[in-house]
Amino acid sequence: MSATETRDAASSYFTVGAEIHDSKAPAGPIERKWQKRQFEAKLVNPSNRRKLTVIMVGTGLAGGAAAATLGEAGYNVLNFCYQDSPRRAHSIAAQGGINAAKNYRNDNDSVQRLFYDTVKGGDYRARETNVYRLAEVSANIIDQCVAQGVPFAREYGGLLDTRSFGGVQVQRTFYARGQTGQQLLIGAYQALERQVNAGTVQMHTRHEMVELIVVDGRARGIVTRDMVTGAVEPWFGDAVVLATGGYGNVFFLSTNAMGCNVTANWRAHRKGAYFGNPCYTQIHPTCIPVHGDTQSKLTLMSESLRNDGRIWVPKRAEDCVKDPRDIPEQDRDYYLERIYPAFGNLVPRDIASRQAKYMCDEGRGVGPAVAEVDRDGNQRQVRRGVYLDFSDAIGRLGRDAVASRYGNLFDMYAQITGENPSETPMRIYPAVHYTMGGLWVDYDLMSSIPGLYVGGEANFSDHGANRLGASALMQGLSDGYFVLPNTINDYLAAGPFPPVDASTPETVAAVDQAKGRIERLLAIKGSRSVDSFHKELGSIMWEYCGMERNERGLMTAIEKIRDLRQQFWSDVKVTGQSQDLNQALERAGRVADFMELAELMCVDALHRRESCGGHFRSESQTEDGEALRHDDEYAYVAAWEYTGEGAKPILHKEPLVYEFIELKQRSYK
Repeated sequence: MSATETRDAASSYFTVGAEIHDSKAPAGPIERKWQKRQFEAKLVNPSNRRKLTVIMVGTGLAGGAAAATLGEAGYNVLNFCYQDSPRRAHSIAAQGGINAAKNYRNDNDSVQRLFYDTVKGGDYRARETNVYRLAEVSANIIDQCVAQGVPFAREYGGLLDTRSFGGVQVQRTFYARGQTGQQLLIGAYQALERQVNAGTVQMHTRHEMVELIVVDGRARGIVTRDMVTGAVEPWFGDAVVLATGGYGNVFFLSTNAMGCNVTANWRAHRKGAYFGNPCYTQIHPTCIPVHGDTQSKLTLMSESLRNDGRIWVPKRAEDCVKDPRDIPEQDRDYYLERIYPAFGNLVPRDIASRQAKYMCDEGRGVGPAVAEVDRDGNQRQVRRGVYLDFSDAIGRLGRDAVASRYGNLFDMYAQITGENPSETPMRIYPAVHYTMGGLWVDYDLMSSIPGLYVGGEANFSDHGANRLGASALMQGLSDGYFVLPNTINDYLAAGPFPPVDASTPETVAAVDQAKGRIERLLAIKGSRSVDSFHKELGSIMWEYCGMERNERGLMTAIEKIRDLRQQFWSDVKVTGQSQDLNQALERAGRVADFMELAELMCVDALHRRESCGGHFRSESQTEDGEALRHDDEYAYVAAWEYTGEGAKPILHKEPLVYEFIELKQRSYK
């Protein structure tokens, strides 16, 4: 198929709309933009803040930090989460660390270097202005968290310790053993609960957002379902903030908590919020391999392990069945060190993941052989695993020193696999972990719907086509503590807005939509479980829109997803009733949204006929198998507009103009 025919085939799934040119970033030198925006933004005086209400959906690092900060500033905050406690947000699962450009190691780190590493790591598909701001405020995050009592690791002399993460050549990652996310979330949680006690934040746990209320073109509230009683009710405010995390669970198997979903974002998307770069998903290279057909969750092994662990496979396929301790050094292929000598085992996640897949595809994977069916329907036996070996580090540093760095991660691995990684190399394999795509936002973090703000992983803004390790926590706390509280006031200064209540026509319509959807799901009374549909959807996405994509596969996936969605709405079985605790109903609503998102992800991947970061099109690669971008055609953000059920989405392009970093082919060799 020619390039023209390929373009025509892709464009049959969408239409093209107007370009986006105003991201609200001020003009001038990049190092002055954030200060200038803060100064130019309108302010709300303290007495007027008490008259304004902000709805915050999510209590993770972005949501919890933003709710606490806005509450302390004097706004009325209504905070919602579907968990039974804010402390159960998925941010708590992050292990390895948080980046900050403080240069404690005196290794030539700087704001400029963090900015450059992040743009390069994202394969030059992130907005420069947002990334520079992220790097600029990163140092403040560490000071904020230390003041809250976060127990970061420290050196012998008492200074904060740092280590390396993938995609960089400096040590800028601050950590709390393998529990960094947990400790940071506890810090944000303490700040949040202080405001709950002060009365500025009202906490509503076990409430799931099921609809967005838009009045006169502004986001004015949400509709929630009480997950205990089943009550569906509206809530109102002067602005709405979504900080609801990523959508990796569209693949069914991922490292995300099983409750993670796209519903809040998707409900907003259906009401007019553009969805940015949905195909950009990150596959993490350091995960415990899948161990059976009944598995519903994957476990991450922190990227920090790649500081001291060496990744290898046997040089000969016949050695793959041997005990790794019996394979001599000369028969081991430390393939990342061989292919990428400058970065070695600390290459970015997308590169490490693809190379692990290639080693296994060559027949040099390790672990149990599993039956696979390829895209052509052929069955084969493949071993999906590579070794992560700590024997060199233990020999160099001693067992106790290695245990002090990674002890809880070693314990986790041993409990799950029954193997001691101090004695036998870990077996790891890539798994879905993070989503760089999300709702489109401008420099102020406001979506295409006025009054609707989006923070953390729920927005698209900072990571381009691939996220560097330890940058998720950085973005969540940057958005929550420092960015959003300094930009939302520019919008709220025009408030309070005209009153909205349960009788407002837009509110009535939103509540009716939410209730109607619930009734429709319960009325199907089909023969298949929700999880069976979710698992089948995940298999389609992993096979055709996973680590490697191509035109033929993506078009196949779109048709399969459409067929599966039709089956879902005619044959899903949702037990129980609406006015009760009903987890089957909760999952059904989430999977229904995943079905629609999955199609958009494939359309986005199909239209982007280039490889960049985590989006790897097999038709677009260099001679040595690396991602090959086409900057002349695709240096833009793809912002998708919803046009109705079954209708073609509209593609809006936001051109990415690089003024401060040179566009060039990414290399880690």
